[in-house]
Amino acid sequence: MARILALDYGTKRTGIAVTDELQLIASGLTTVDTQNLLSFLKEYLAKEQVELILLGEPKRMNNSASDVEVAISKFRENLEKITTVRIERVDERFTSKMAAQSLIAGGVKKKKRQNKALLDEISATIILQSYLYNL
Repeated sequence: MARILALDYGTKRTGIAVTDELQLIASGLTTVDTQNLLSFLKEYLAKEQVELILLGEPKRMNNSASDVEVAISKFRENLEKITTVRIERVDERFTSKMAAQSLIAGGVKKKKRQNKALLDEISATIILQSYLYNL
């Protein structure tokens, strides 16, 4: 089997999570500056077998698209130019809040919890875990 990759896309940073090859465990991979994201993914996809890319879909409470949706759509177009891997959108509402809560519950010190890159990586992991759970 191949891995599933999840992206918590942001205009500055993008959190990335990945499954193991059996698609049982979701783990945070890294956080990448969004301006370097396509080159990172191109390199990663050349090394690893990935069958699906989950791209977070931020929505407002009334189900309307968030302000970052325009940038995400443009990113998806560019991603589709460098890979044939299937891309699915996944609702990512509350993942940042859930990530922050998991850090608090895990006893992570306040200084480390302020690390936005760590928060983005955990958010991507939550997106991936919720997808796996609902399979």
